[in-house]
Amino acid sequence: MRRILWFRRDLRTEDNPLLSLGGEVFPIFIFDTNILQRLDAEDRRVAFIFSSVLKLKKELQARGLDLKLYFGDPLKVFTSLSQLGFDEVTASGDHDDYARQRDLQISHILPFNYLHDTYIFRPEEVLKGDQTPYLVFTPFYNKAKTLFTKQHLQSSHFAEHTLFSADYEGIEKRDTSGGTKLKTAIESIGFNAIPLYLDEPHEILNAFELSDYEKNRNIPQLQGTSGLSLHLRFGTLSIRELLRYLSRQKKAGIPTEAFFRQLVFRDFYAYLLYHFPRIEKENYKYRFTGIEDETKYKAFCEAKTGVPIIDAGVNELLQTGRMHNRIRMICASFFTKDLLLPWQWGEAFFAQHLLDYDASANILSWQWSAGTGVDPQPYFRIFNPYLQSKKFDKDARYIKGLCPELSEIEPKLLHDEDALFEHTIPNYPKPIVRHKEAAKKALEYFRKVL
Repeated sequence: MRRILWFRRDLRTEDNPLLSLGGEVFPIFIFDTNILQRLDAEDRRVAFIFSSVLKLKKELQARGLDLKLYFGDPLKVFTSLSQLGFDEVTASGDHDDYARQRDLQISHILPFNYLHDTYIFRPEEVLKGDQTPYLVFTPFYNKAKTLFTKQHLQSSHFAEHTLFSADYEGIEKRDTSGGTKLKTAIESIGFNAIPLYLDEPHEILNAFELSDYEKNRNIPQLQGTSGLSLHLRFGTLSIRELLRYLSRQKKAGIPTEAFFRQLVFRDFYAYLLYHFPRIEKENYKYRFTGIEDETKYKAFCEAKTGVPIIDAGVNELLQTGRMHNRIRMICASFFTKDLLLPWQWGEAFFAQHLLDYDASANILSWQWSAGTGVDPQPYFRIFNPYLQSKKFDKDARYIKGLCPELSEIEPKLLHDEDALFEHTIPNYPKPIVRHKEAAKKALEYFRKVL
């Protein structure tokens, strides 16, 4: 069989189902202009993807294969490839609406063979007794645990292949005028090279202190999370390899339940987006979608809200492309409840800057914070950013590390809203809202639409 191996969210050679299929193969990666045209030239994700694709190409070459690089609309790429006698295109499934619509169109050009790779469970694997999807995480998690077997840990082995004869040099640009050869450089696709200084996924995994995860995962200064979300997002680390690591840790007597639960939560959000694609843009419940206020939005995006934990989180995002999960929750609650801004605005802002951006996780998390999502998060649950910062950053080490203008301020003042209003801090604004008043206003707006 002659097949196209389309790499997408699986940029690795180890434990990759794509490479477990033998025969004559044509490995490709497409820099999709439908996605790239919306991004800034300094986008960190593109820099990461580009470097990962080049690394994948070298790894494939070391094993007797290669990787053809395209730049253009995937439909144009596959229309041109359909004339070369391929039996099918094979790729791992992707759950967001654009990817599903794109793949459907491509399946009309060439037979499409979907493989399961990115998540633990297939979208149709964890269902209620009546074969409908779960809407609440805990029942989903409990059912998922009963379905989890050793098969979910199995590694995909590298098969015997014959490489399809083609020109693998450079990047082939595909547009209405045909194909054009471009230099293998990120500048060729309209982006700038950005040094990222990221550790390899296996180095991160080996350094991860799983035994301290449950205790430290909510403390941003301790960096108690795994730091692997970026590598899971783009498939530079196999989800099954991470599960096998957990299995070894569990056998060694180290608690793994808390971390496994977070991995299943990742599955749950992708599962919800798959079964309810409309929630990518729309509320699942409630008509209220926020009040458009450009002044408040600008203050949030520029880390000038006057609320230290919020401004520190936004600075982390702008400077590094990362944001600790607890801080994401605090920021999203402040954005949607204290500022009453549309969750879609916040989701788009995070999407623009997050290095590990994943549509399902970002969208569903923002809907969770707004209280409009599928899950039962009530609209009246509103985080107090000052209590949150006092609990999870008591000594203000996280805040001061990201807001240098606050480095000499006593930590307890940074957790005290009244003190922040009373004191004038050089080069730092006073809070743009009072939390108690803003929370009351948010409740009033939500009650109106119930």
